[in-house]
Amino acid sequence: MKTSILFVLLALGLFSRPVVAQVQPTGLTLDEVIAQALNHSAVGQQAVTTRETSYWNWRVYQANYRPQLGLQGTLPNFSRVITPVVQPDGNTDFRAVRINNSDLSLTMSQNIGLTGGQIFVGSVMQRFDDFNGQLRRYNNQPVMVGLTQPLGQFNALRWARRIEPLRYQESQRQYVEERETIAQRVTELYFDVLLQQVNAEVARQNAEATAELLRIGQERFKLGRLSQSDLLQLELNLLDARQAQNQAQLSAQNATVDLQAYTGLADAPALVVPASAPQPTVLPARALEQARQNRSATLAFRRRLLLAERDVAQARGTTGFQATLLANMGYVNQATNLVDTYQNLQNQQRVSLAFSLPLVDWGRQKSIIKTAELARDQVQHNVAQEERSFEQTVLSQAGQLPTLGEQLRLADRADSLAQRRYDIARATYVLGRISLTDLTLASVAKDSARRGYIAALRAGWVAYYRLRALTLYDFERQQPLVANQ
Repeated sequence: MKTSILFVLLALGLFSRPVVAQVQPTGLTLDEVIAQALNHSAVGQQAVTTRETSYWNWRVYQANYRPQLGLQGTLPNFSRVITPVVQPDGNTDFRAVRINNSDLSLTMSQNIGLTGGQIFVGSVMQRFDDFNGQLRRYNNQPVMVGLTQPLGQFNALRWARRIEPLRYQESQRQYVEERETIAQRVTELYFDVLLQQVNAEVARQNAEATAELLRIGQERFKLGRLSQSDLLQLELNLLDARQAQNQAQLSAQNATVDLQAYTGLADAPALVVPASAPQPTVLPARALEQARQNRSATLAFRRRLLLAERDVAQARGTTGFQATLLANMGYVNQATNLVDTYQNLQNQQRVSLAFSLPLVDWGRQKSIIKTAELARDQVQHNVAQEERSFEQTVLSQAGQLPTLGEQLRLADRADSLAQRRYDIARATYVLGRISLTDLTLASVAKDSARRGYIAALRAGWVAYYRLRALTLYDFERQQPLVANQ
């Protein structure tokens, strides 16, 4: 009896090798792999590029509301041609003309966002040279102030002032969301590799254990204590175990390649099994509140509604009565030399009103406006539906966290019990106290429990990063997630 007990204890010591101990104790952690993806991968750089593009688009929008200083001109503007010239008696004569008609203007303009017009201040200089007639003239407008004001037309500046700030804020939040989404995807790939590595390690252990059982079975068969059928089953088990080991190794390599391609890792990483994901207490109502405050979707909904309203305004402002008021005043003079043009300046005023009014368009204006209004109504329905779907997603994700935490605790306990049961069953089989079928069942339960634990661990971490992406809020530190400036 003492010998049997000693043999069981010895068998437990030889064969009990937990899977966790076989996974590399040193290697890359989940946080390190995520940092690698965010800082060095193609998807991480794409998120940065998208954010920078949005910033420069924002700068373009801001520049439209600031004074613009420009220099324009045609210098030189020389021509040497034969052109028809009307004579004083009404006849036309063809004359050789050799002239230069150059101009240069300096203008400062300022858009008016409220009305869509533009005010400008400028100075214009013209020079005319007739080389055949030895004539030179200057026309100078030292100071000119003017206004261009559309009337009854679509005001793009006014709508841009309402839409572009939302678009820019949305892009900043999207950058944070993309980073959290990258972290979530890396987590999925990380645990895919980890699961395949665990499967490969389990398969290797099973192959070694099966080879050892076959050796013991062969000795027992020689002593007449094992049937030939059981011996053949052990040999078949060994073949199956080796095939499973090869397949597990291939699957682990493929999963590793996927992780490397996404994160930009140069070498195949050895991964560390992480602890359970943080499990802060998150009330669904609190998660929804933060999602509404922080997510880009909230701004996107408002922006899309404004864009739809803008399209209706544009349809109305480009199909009916339209007019443009142009007014300017200043000083002007002409002389044979440049200095004289600044003397005895004369007042100059100009006012014009250009307009267009369709009288018969066969319903074109009404059709265009109606189409824009129907599109706006559809956008409103879509946004309302997407808002409800968004809220349900956030509430569902927040409500799953306690269940996922409980699943992980149960899976951890099941993994521990299944490993102990297998160790005992294996040692007992060596003593000949249970059948090979019972040992196989214990081995299958052990492998399944280990995979279940890794799967539960994966689900917890993925849910953790998914909730961060959905709410843009760190519930551990109780603070919003913001873009680094």
